[in-house]
Amino acid sequence: MKIAQNAVGKLQAAISSGKDKANQMNVIGEGIKATEAAQKDRKTKRWPETWAIKAYLSSYAAILEDNESNADNYYNMANEAIDTAKKLDRFQNNTSLIESANYNIILKKQDKGNKAYQKNEFEKAFNLLQTVSDLFPNDTTLAINTAISAQNMGDVTNSLKYFKRAQTEGAKNPTLFQSIATMHTSKFENDLAINALEEGLVVNPTNMFLINDYINLLIDNKKYDKAISAIEKTLKLESQNKQLYFLYGYLQQLKSNHTTAELAYKKALDIDQNYFDALYQLGLTYIDVANIALKSKDTTHINLFNSYINRAELTLLQANEINPNDKATVQLLTDIYSRKNKFDKVQELKRKLEEF
Repeated sequence: MKIAQNAVGKLQAAISSGKDKANQMNVIGEGIKATEAAQKDRKTKRWPETWAIKAYLSSYAAILEDNESNADNYYNMANEAIDTAKKLDRFQNNTSLIESANYNIILKKQDKGNKAYQKNEFEKAFNLLQTVSDLFPNDTTLAINTAISAQNMGDVTNSLKYFKRAQTEGAKNPTLFQSIATMHTSKFENDLAINALEEGLVVNPTNMFLINDYINLLIDNKKYDKAISAIEKTLKLESQNKQLYFLYGYLQQLKSNHTTAELAYKKALDIDQNYFDALYQLGLTYIDVANIALKSKDTTHINLFNSYINRAELTLLQANEINPNDKATVQLLTDIYSRKNKFDKVQELKRKLEEF
């Protein structure tokens, strides 16, 4: 026991004076050998100090040892010694040694957890990192890695718990908020998912990945007014974003604001004249306006109908040129030519439809 006690002092001195790893491991080996001898004695094997010293030394060895197999042996040895020391130390005379050993084991758990995480061994990583994160809740990187491990296991509840811990502790990475939103969406908690992205945009107001996720989630949940407002705000930052103009036009079209929709689609086409989706929806917008004109009692309704049907035809022909295999475009052109009594064109397009 005296040798073991001296080993603790010699190790602390070696650490303080910056002795190399080999020197420290020699001291540790000497001390562990002494504790193992003490374990065989009827008297000293019942001393909590025997096990507390062994726990302290072996936990340090688990961190220092380069050989992974040997490090695991020291790690297991330390855990067993900690458990025994705690059971025997009724008067808590060895608290300092036990707490130091515990701290070293926590560091080793984090190291093992990170290695498992890098190897995509997510269940193992989660079991290790969860324990460490619960002891160090302020460490946002640790919380995120724990959450991602749970996410890859399909454990949505724990994934949310640790992502939200990271958020609470001040993490601002946009992917954090996207991940929280994804977790809520997987549980059909769409309002909570929207709230998560809104919280992310408070600290990342110009992040386009967050903005796009937010707008798409609003549209998916038919919150069109909020989506329109979000797009209008974003277009001030991203004035050359054709997808945003397209979405804005689509939402305005849904609200029957055809003039605004037309302007938005044309803005998208100014940026990319071969933007198929914008051409297709612009063609549909012209057809909608033409149909409205046809129902009007105004004397000029026929002229207005013809004007918009002609625009629809030209727009959809351009769309068909870009994507000749799009069946919906061909069908719309067939309907237009039927209305215009161009039956030769109708037959030609019907033959094309049969080829699809």
